[in-house]
Amino acid sequence: MQKKRACLRRDAMNFTKNIGMLLLAIYLILVGIVALIPSIAIPGIIMGILALAAGIFILIGR
Repeated sequence: MQKKRACLRRDAMNFTKNIGMLLLAIYLILVGIVALIPSIAIPGIIMGILALAAGIFILIGR
């Protein structure tokens, strides 16, 4: 039981370990949704901040 919990915790940590790649994935998904469904409007400032944050975190290796 403890081994299973440790494995689940480790998997969760590995998923969120690289926040830059996670933000990049979210950004790309949002860009794809906006391109496919033009009626969904996401403000440019949000997309810009998300892209900037992803780039910074990827560059610093987080």
